[in-house]
Amino acid sequence: MPLNLRSLSFSRQILPALAALGALGAVVFIATSQPDRALEDPVRTPPRATGALATGERVAGSGVVEPSSEVIDVGSALSGLVLDVRVRPGDRVGQGQPLFTVDDRAVRAQLRQAEATIGEARAAIAEAETARATAERQLALYRSVEDSAAVSRAEVIRAEGEASAARARLALARARLEAARAAAGSAQTELGRLTVRAPIAGEILAVDIRKGEYVSTMGQSQSFIRMGQTLPLHVRVDIDESEASRIDLGRPAVVSPRGAADRQVEARFVRAEPLVVPKRSLTNSSQERVDVRVLQVIYELPAAASDGGLFRVGQQIDAFIPARATR
Repeated sequence: MPLNLRSLSFSRQILPALAALGALGAVVFIATSQPDRALEDPVRTPPRATGALATGERVAGSGVVEPSSEVIDVGSALSGLVLDVRVRPGDRVGQGQPLFTVDDRAVRAQLRQAEATIGEARAAIAEAETARATAERQLALYRSVEDSAAVSRAEVIRAEGEASAARARLALARARLEAARAAAGSAQTELGRLTVRAPIAGEILAVDIRKGEYVSTMGQSQSFIRMGQTLPLHVRVDIDESEASRIDLGRPAVVSPRGAADRQVEARFVRAEPLVVPKRSLTNSSQERVDVRVLQVIYELPAAASDGGLFRVGQQIDAFIPARATR
């Protein structure tokens, strides 16, 4: 039977057909664009308590790995051009070992000038001592003459004046020697300060200085080298002030690196800081509160964890600390 186009009705036949085709297309689109719902392991293992803490009372906290000495910022006491940098990050140094040196030519010139002044003062002392001895012998000779007519009173007075002047010149020469020695000592001190040395034995963590750079002591103090004692390492755990009273201080904590909850170690309690401070160490979690104050508790990591590279300074950690039993 031929199709009669004139007998077709748009509202009764064409429009329902278009609606059916649209619905079929929507079903096909939804079926083919569904996301893959296959289960996968998380990229980062979420922190979890294990052992007795898994079912017991505990307090969770986050923190940062730090040296047992805390981080020491090493600066320069004097301004100048850096001549030599003798350490690199990762080096272990002893107490007093040179870290970098600042240009010392001007100070060495001052030292040489002070040493020359010392030599001049010593020569002046020798001359003044000779003049004093001569004047005192002359005065003694005049006073030993019994005949008053042989030596006039004026000659005696002149000899006394010369002896007094000689003693004054000797005292002045000695004072100049002390001043020259003080100047030399000051130059020696400044010379020593131009070689920056390690304040403690430890590991170099960062070097923010290069040979040829100019270091300045003007304005705020600046850190050029960061170091600390990394054997052993400590962790500084932040505990929310609302949970601080629940911590069982003195007992060890279970610590794991951020994102590696399966690699847990037991850390020894060291101390709790007496001051509750605003929270500064952030974990970048969407549920984290930043408008809180925290109690900072310090724990010591075992030597094996420090030596094995599992923990590094500045690394974020998760910690579970035993809590006091509730009554």
